[in-house]
Amino acid sequence: MPDESVAIPVRDGGALFADVLAALSRQTVAHELIVCDSGSRDGSARLAREHGARVIEIAPERFSHGGTRNLLLAASGGAHVALLTQDAVPGGEGWLQELLDGFALADEVALVYGPYRPRADASKAVAIELDSWFRSLSPDGTPRVERLYEDERSALPASELIGRRGFFTDANACIARAAWERVPFREVPYAEDRVLALDMLRAGYAKAFVPQAAVIHSHAYTPSQQLRRCFDEWRGLREVYGWREPASPRHLLSRLRGSLGQARRELPGEGASSARRVRTLAAVAAHQVVCLAGALLGSHADRLPPSVRRRISLEGHARFDFPAQEPRT
Repeated sequence: MPDESVAIPVRDGGALFADVLAALSRQTVAHELIVCDSGSRDGSARLAREHGARVIEIAPERFSHGGTRNLLLAASGGAHVALLTQDAVPGGEGWLQELLDGFALADEVALVYGPYRPRADASKAVAIELDSWFRSLSPDGTPRVERLYEDERSALPASELIGRRGFFTDANACIARAAWERVPFREVPYAEDRVLALDMLRAGYAKAFVPQAAVIHSHAYTPSQQLRRCFDEWRGLREVYGWREPASPRHLLSRLRGSLGQARRELPGEGASSARRVRTLAAVAAHQVVCLAGALLGSHADRLPPSVRRRISLEGHARFDFPAQEPRT
């Protein structure tokens, strides 16, 4: 059996899941592939088996972001388990090796993760958003390691870990099995990766960001879907870190100007015509307004009735709790 594993939850993964499997078949590191299918009707389970995966099948109602990933890690045999989502395509044949190399960056690295790159058909607004966020995690493009000092592990509030120090994504990641056996995912409906990172950091482990270990991963949401996705994202930030997006006009205008400024800087280099620049800037502004509306709603999700949260949530979640405000017991 290979020393490393790759694990993916899937439900009706479609053509993008096929791209993920094809990219994994080209990796330079031998690995076992474990897939958990939660009720696909498009042949995703069969396709995974055709690519040599061991497939676990569960009923749709048994799926949870944290619980299903625990199931995948428990079923895998590797000393390190890489995690992908069904639509996150490894960006090159060295993707898995880049993630594995991250564990040698420092002692006690338990989590390694990489960035998302936009798909070729992604909107300019989405491309700017992804590029800006992941570049902020390592402005010079080199791997970065984050850990908590011993006196911070029990005393530092979660609100101090929003941003680079606490960020982690399991759409493109690798986990050390020994650390996961001590600190598994919590069975939470959303933001399970952010909660895991906080739990790992508080347990004394480090996490590493490797810019070279990229996946191709972006979404083409409608405005309604984008608002609902941002509601979920900012509800997660409220649950995990206690963060509330500021609602002051000054803050909102600053966010909007920042996105438009980055778009203006990039467009001349692309040789865009005046008309195209205007259209692009208008689209970036509209995207930002929708995202901010979702962020403000999500930041106040604790004040909304469960029925309203379920209706707004892209994933249909009605729950709200604070799973990582205090150290895990």
